Amino acid sequence: MLLHLRGSCHCGAVAFEVDSKAPVPFMRCYCSICRKTSGGGGYTVNILGEADTLRVTRGADTIRAYRAVKDKAAAEQVLCQKRYFCPVCASYLWAQADEWPQWVYPYASAIDSELPAPKSTTSIMLGSAAQWADPRELTADNEVFEEYPPYSLEQWHKGA
Repeated sequence: MLLHLRGSCHCGAVAFEVDSKAPVPFMRCYCSICRKTSGGGGYTVNILGEADTLRVTRGADTIRAYRAVKDKAAAEQVLCQKRYFCPVCASYLWAQADEWPQWVYPYASAIDSELPAPKSTTSIMLGSAAQWADPRELTADNEVFEEYPPYSLEQWHKGA
């Protein structure tokens, strides 16, 4: 299945398009780099895009990239993939690894097109997962709301 995807940042300064043969957002990465750079869920979700189809349709001159060091304590520093983001609103857009130049890895959160729902998910790098976000530690009795719950963060902590 080949899908043509459109994506953008939150503020609208950057927009892009990419084709994907693997558009199902099923893999959640809990490594410390993904956890710290991509948002509050404790993980990130990327999909696979064809690098030669990536086209920035708005804001190409504003995009910035960040390359994290894989292990800051190591004697020889190894950089990991580049993570491209909007410098205005800080939305992560896609990543690209030198080892696989034929692919880009759009952040599922940046895709505006409808993505297929995964039948199941895979969690990786759990050795780096924050305890509060580790799926092995979460219970199945989670509450779910279409919008905000009827209580505040403070009320929840007080046992609302």
